[in-house]
Amino acid sequence: MNRSRLLIPLVLTVCVSVASPGLAAAPEQAAAQPAVSWKPRIINTTDLGADPDDEQSLVRQLVCANEFDIEGLIVSTGCWKKQQHDTRMLDRIIDAYAEVYDNLKVHADGYPSPEYLRSIAVMGQKGYGMGDVGEGKDSPGSELIIAAVDRDDPRPVWVTCWGGANTVAQAIWKVQATRSQEELERFLSRLRVFDILGQDDAGAWITKNFPDLLYIRATKVYGWQPSDEYLDKHIQSHGPLGAVYPDRKWATEGDTPAFMHVYPNGLNDPDRIDQGGWGGRFNLTRQAGIRSMKPVTNESDYDPYLMHGNTPEGVEAIKRWAEGYNNDFAARMDWSITPTYADANHHPVAVVNGDTTRKVLEVTAAPGTQVTLTADGSRDPDDDALTFRWSIYREPGTYRGNVTVNDASKQTATVTVPDDASGKSIHAILELHDDGEPRLYAYRRVIINIE
Repeated sequence: MNRSRLLIPLVLTVCVSVASPGLAAAPEQAAAQPAVSWKPRIINTTDLGADPDDEQSLVRQLVCANEFDIEGLIVSTGCWKKQQHDTRMLDRIIDAYAEVYDNLKVHADGYPSPEYLRSIAVMGQKGYGMGDVGEGKDSPGSELIIAAVDRDDPRPVWVTCWGGANTVAQAIWKVQATRSQEELERFLSRLRVFDILGQDDAGAWITKNFPDLLYIRATKVYGWQPSDEYLDKHIQSHGPLGAVYPDRKWATEGDTPAFMHVYPNGLNDPDRIDQGGWGGRFNLTRQAGIRSMKPVTNESDYDPYLMHGNTPEGVEAIKRWAEGYNNDFAARMDWSITPTYADANHHPVAVVNGDTTRKVLEVTAAPGTQVTLTADGSRDPDDDALTFRWSIYREPGTYRGNVTVNDASKQTATVTVPDDASGKSIHAILELHDDGEPRLYAYRRVIINIE
């Protein structure tokens, strides 16, 4: 095809040092669907029509929609599209999803129905930036955000901003204007915001006025993307959803890291933003002056405002997992056009030290000892052979020296804790894949805390 572009205790990850049982899948899908303790809750706001990349990211998210509790799909504005009028572009993509929904259900449990997605596909702010926030500016999108955060559910709500952030700003503005300070603080403690590049002045307003809110502004979102040739072969040629995956105009899928950060694949806990996963890695220390894209010129009015930004490795924190996320997308697009389970590949299940969930595990060890990590019990639903790889992810750990992993390519490995590692942490990653087509990955992270 031609082309021209931490506020509350952890929820998704529970730190454990003993095995914990997973939740059973439905009998007919028991082999296909790994046990997941809790799915992340997520609401997307998207400036559809500003750039084809929003449509592209939506296609990817919908084929992996079984991995999330998607609670809102909100059409919003941004600096590249300062007015919105309707949800027609969003509706078209959901209609394509409806055509493949029955196929997707064959391959994994948990896909939301098209009717449900249509019920949460709403308009956010129709105007631009903080000019459309305040008295009388409530929108279906801002009301949906409030209702989701208010719901009796212990999991936080991640609102992702693929354009501007003024719909979530309106939700916060209304809660502040209509509730007590204690109620506002509780509301904010249940909310997370992941902002792609900054595309209006609302993010600066939010973080200036509500500095304790967990607010990420990701600016390193280019350079991880698959090639045009990959998209031709694996995505755009694949049925109704492939047909609504447009050619790029600028960069492909610039918004995808927002939901990849909370993808529950065993790599990271989204609330521990420094751990690193498919969506990147972020500084625990808030930084001043992370500016929006160039058309946004007034953020200095809110100085100083503080946000969590990318760590020094930037986009490399995403690219290190490239084969995993590329093959995941390709396999799910295969699912969308394959009505028979046996005719497609499915993800292996990674088990570490008897734990069958996708939680990040924590163990304690003394300096100079060895920690045994075993993937015994890991399996593949298609009976494919598994390849194991254990490694140390140095950047998120606090120990800066070399760490030896013995038998790193075997099912059971040992990590030698250095003698000088007292008081530090070491992050060990299990990365396993099957030999199917495309080969699919599963991960587990074990944090070794040194006494």
